[in-house]
Amino acid sequence: MRRDGQAGSGKLSTGCDYHDALHKHKLCPSLLLSEDPGMSPLDHAHVPLDPHLEQQRAELASIIDRNTREDGSYATAIGSLNLSRHSKPHKFAPVLAQPALCIMAQGSKQVRLADELFNYDPLHYLVVSVSMPLSGCIADVSPEHPILAVRLDIDPAEITALIADAGPLGVPTRPAGRGLYVERLDTSMLDAVLRLVRLLDHPKDITMLAPLVRREILYRLLRSPQGYRLYEIAIANSQSHRIGQAIKWLNGHFEQPLRIDELAREVNLSVSTLHHRFKAMTAMSPLQYQKQLRLQEARRLMLAEGLEASAAGYRVGYESPSQFSREYSRLFGAPPLRDLARLRLTV
Repeated sequence: MRRDGQAGSGKLSTGCDYHDALHKHKLCPSLLLSEDPGMSPLDHAHVPLDPHLEQQRAELASIIDRNTREDGSYATAIGSLNLSRHSKPHKFAPVLAQPALCIMAQGSKQVRLADELFNYDPLHYLVVSVSMPLSGCIADVSPEHPILAVRLDIDPAEITALIADAGPLGVPTRPAGRGLYVERLDTSMLDAVLRLVRLLDHPKDITMLAPLVRREILYRLLRSPQGYRLYEIAIANSQSHRIGQAIKWLNGHFEQPLRIDELAREVNLSVSTLHHRFKAMTAMSPLQYQKQLRLQEARRLMLAEGLEASAAGYRVGYESPSQFSREYSRLFGAPPLRDLARLRLTV
């Protein structure tokens, strides 16, 4: 088992330490959290688990526990599978989350997307279907009862290939809506995830069996009540797919001036449709999305590469140092110098 951020690791796992991310990754994935709009984490604590589901959850927690003896995020021998443990309350600053399935074996988390708050726990899983800036926190944890979580990275191209191979899935056609969602966890989904995680104890079987189980998990995601959200984004030429392409373009060109009419032409949408569907998926306008990417990268440049605030702001596309400092303070709660001093005390 390898902790993310060590030599050879490719991604930062669910529940990752933001400060490790700053040193190793440009616009790295973040802690991924989720939502049940009708219930709080305290409500969830009083909902009894199905006995079989509880047995599966306990086994999953046990496997994560013995593979993550210290707090942190861990890459595994299964390339797309990551495990995490956190035993102290922690607040995570905004970073770029990547498409993934997140399952909580123990504990609960809260995430913020723009002005919206979401929660997930052992009764619910989270799917992030497109890249988006998320922040979050964990509060009710202790060394005796840590957060134990799994993240399975999702490759949209793999979803597209699965749809092509499976044929008609009976998935309803409707707008994808938000690019993240929460679904009730059932025994079939948890069984598939558990079979994947069990392979960590049988490394010789990983090459042959992990791709098959992973494919089953993705299939079950598509067949779930909210699977249409993934389905719409994976279908070429759908509006949701085009918004995904716009997000991908912004992720790669965030330092450039943003001209909405040119971006709309790039993804073959009208300007009004681009604005409407982009905000429906990310809870932000394209300009707000770009701003978050710029500020996150500037923060990384200052902390990990030692750039001064003015140089970092210029590198990510700001021409005015005062505007950069003002928007940085609004996102991170303090101007650059004070924020960096605070971060360095905790690294």
